[in-house]
Amino acid sequence: MEEKQIIELLFERNEAALAAVLQKYGRYCGIIVKNVLGNATDADECVNDTLLDVWNSIPPNKPENLRTYVGKIARNNALDRLKRDTAKKRGGEMQEISDEAADLDSGYSVEFVAEQRELLAEINVFLKRLPERKRKVFVLRYWYCCEVSEIAAVTGFSEANVYNIIKRERKKLLEYLRKRGVLN
Repeated sequence: MEEKQIIELLFERNEAALAAVLQKYGRYCGIIVKNVLGNATDADECVNDTLLDVWNSIPPNKPENLRTYVGKIARNNALDRLKRDTAKKRGGEMQEISDEAADLDSGYSVEFVAEQRELLAEINVFLKRLPERKRKVFVLRYWYCCEVSEIAAVTGFSEANVYNIIKRERKKLLEYLRKRGVLN
């Protein structure tokens, strides 16, 4: 089933859309989540949470790229779960209370959202300028949270080369963002 058809089903509130999302993007989300969490059981739960979040957010949202939209939700769910689990392991009851109190805030300011969009736009410009193989290394590391050994296996680079690419390109990105006035 095509993305547009799935989005239409979601707008119609047709539950078949969830099965279609799971069939088309379940493995993709699973890879993202497992790379972040490192735990298959938690990963399955996170993928299920992602399906629910997709159902609850479309409509009103109408993503142009459903794969990216679903992947972003999966990644954010995994990062939230990792943060929550890490806080619990530290005996972080106070951290949880602090997080809950932060949820009471009315939301992000318009300025904050604008700054985040500007930052994202500049990162995208930077990534588009990278050679394809270096861009792939960077995205695998920072979007999919892959280990250096996994990136090496996928790209054919040695682990040392992958590590050096990540280090060099991260430094170049920070310099680029500072030059563009996005970071101090």
